[in-house]
Amino acid sequence: MKEETEAIKEMKNEEQNVEEIVDSEDKLVQEDSQRKKKKRSNKKKKKSEKPEDINIVKELLSLIIYIGIVVVLCYLINHFVGCRSRVDGNSMNPTLQDGDSLWVDKLAYTIGDPKRFDIIIFNYDADTTYVKRIIGLPGETVRIDQAGNIYINEQLLVENYGAEPILPTNLGRANQPILLGEDEYFVLGDNRNHSQDSRWSDVGNVSRDDIVGKARFRIYPFSSFGRVK
Repeated sequence: MKEETEAIKEMKNEEQNVEEIVDSEDKLVQEDSQRKKKKRSNKKKKKSEKPEDINIVKELLSLIIYIGIVVVLCYLINHFVGCRSRVDGNSMNPTLQDGDSLWVDKLAYTIGDPKRFDIIIFNYDADTTYVKRIIGLPGETVRIDQAGNIYINEQLLVENYGAEPILPTNLGRANQPILLGEDEYFVLGDNRNHSQDSRWSDVGNVSRDDIVGKARFRIYPFSSFGRVK
């Protein structure tokens, strides 16, 4: 009987050991499964985070490149294609008014030459530009008589841009023939008796190198938007 009892006990101990081993294996399996799940979730997080980081960098780079392109284009347009210029004063009345905003074509004279009656913007000094109308061309002689008539090479110039006849007191140095050089232009304001232009020595003949461009359009005020003639 004792031997049977001891055998039964041994069998129960063995069963208990087996159950403990199975339980420990189950725990190990569960722990391993949990570790794998964590690894997978971490990988997913890393995978989801990396593309976001890359996208942000790409967006920043594309934004920087875009801004750089815009800056370069603005520079090229402003220096080589055209620019805005604001009329200050009444010397070009009635064609242009004080405060008008103009679009100046800088390419106009790159492949062509300034023409008579073009309205141009030119540098008066390092800080100031003037807007006037071309009257005399290179190589020509310009003279204005006491009646305000303009002569080109002693031939009467037929034009109707002047707001009024030039008064005898406003002939300036043009009361005597003015010979223009190979790259010089004689300019007048349309408001002939209220314009500082080539008749006066402080302006004088305008060099081709000082011409910024041709006034093409009036872009402001909007009520007067259109081509400048």
